[in-house]
Amino acid sequence: MKSSITDVPGFRVGHAEDKEALTGCTVILCEAGAVGGVDQRGGAPGTRETDALAVTHLVDQVHAVLLTGGSAFGLDAAAGVVRYLEEQGVGVDVGVARVPIVPVAVLFDLAIGSADARPGPEMGYRACTEAGAGVVAEGNVGAGTGATVGKILGMKLAMKSGIGTASLKIGKGVVVGAIVAVNAFGDVIDPHNGEIIAGVRKLKKFADTRKIMRSFVGRKIMNFASGNTVIGVVATNAKLNKAQATKVAQMAHNGLARTIRPATTMLDGDTVFALSHGEKEIDVNIVGTFAAQVYAEAILRGVRAAESIKGLPAWSDWSK
Repeated sequence: MKSSITDVPGFRVGHAEDKEALTGCTVILCEAGAVGGVDQRGGAPGTRETDALAVTHLVDQVHAVLLTGGSAFGLDAAAGVVRYLEEQGVGVDVGVARVPIVPVAVLFDLAIGSADARPGPEMGYRACTEAGAGVVAEGNVGAGTGATVGKILGMKLAMKSGIGTASLKIGKGVVVGAIVAVNAFGDVIDPHNGEIIAGVRKLKKFADTRKIMRSFVGRKIMNFASGNTVIGVVATNAKLNKAQATKVAQMAHNGLARTIRPATTMLDGDTVFALSHGEKEIDVNIVGTFAAQVYAEAILRGVRAAESIKGLPAWSDWSK
């Protein structure tokens, strides 16, 4: 076990980023096809192809999920993923072509680096060429390159975050894994002790976003803080249908709520995808319960793996 989403058989992960512009994307590939579900709860999402995951719709296979920076502009990176998969002969056979199904979610990272440099088709394609089933890099890579947290008082008092991954064996050969790009409006909480580990700062202490929100009664937070969203994927080798995969995505949001405070605000576009590739028979409630646990762990790892940049401290410096 690598404690990574790639511990789930059939999945590969690739990152690509622009270290100068501080943006990037992360692709989760499953060329053999995975059953997919999605749960979108934040008030400011940017997505593509999520409607295809609805239980009432025809397609029941996903070939990749893309997590990307660049806000809505970053949706363009999906074209590179689709091109890569088409070149590999991967996609739904529609008779005249194979059409890859690639759901996408974006996060807002335009305020930390270069606002006019965003992930595009070439970066999406490069992430695919870098994909592997081994250890997955964490922190300031891929979709976590420009990720930050704790932005109620603006970027100057925020902290650097990143992307994290984790996995868990839950018995009978079933594995659940997650990968999350942590770009929250709120603070990140260690659910083991309830303490803030990253968030809005006040001198050498955490200011606590919820306490600050009390002082905003009668004012709009939008004027002070924007550009957030936690996006991620949970994957398993348990056998799930589309409805069950959607339920697992819903339950994985519990892991987000345990570690982000406040979560799923109107200033976030929080979105969780769930992917199933395997034949292990197990109750969906069990899968969802541990999906929440592993999602929370991936969030914590994304914060702890981050490195300080552009004057924004990361947990690795703050905790010393």
